[in-house]
Amino acid sequence: MVQIYNDYKDHADFLTVYVREAHPTDEWQMKSNVKDDVCYAQPKTLAQRVAIANDFIQRFHYPIAFGIDDIDNAANDVYAAWPERLYVIDESGRIAYRGGMGPFHYDPNEVRTWLAARYGAVKHDVPPPPNATNPTTAPASTPPAT
Repeated sequence: MVQIYNDYKDHADFLTVYVREAHPTDEWQMKSNVKDDVCYAQPKTLAQRVAIANDFIQRFHYPIAFGIDDIDNAANDVYAAWPERLYVIDESGRIAYRGGMGPFHYDPNEVRTWLAARYGAVKHDVPPPPNATNPTTAPASTPPAT
């Protein structure tokens, strides 16, 4: 998502909204959360939810504006956002794009395609494959100059 944000932030405003914890320690903890050291109990107060969101923003240097759903989950209920979902809201406040519900139908490439159709595609240089010879440098078998 961060790359999509970087590519289109001059054309659109982005907002991440933190809703319910997807894999809390007191409900449905996953091994990947333990491995990544992102283990939280399901927040019971807005202050707890804010603390978890702040931890995420700081630990991962997340550059996208961050909103936090209220503890009654109003945004989640309106947008069916849990555990993850992408939306584009147009200038008139209407939903212009509704992505699939995560985790199985969450597809950032689909929203990238939508943004590209609207604002133009952003191309990135494809990195060379590992062990590829760079034509601007000498082959690996050439001894270094002395």
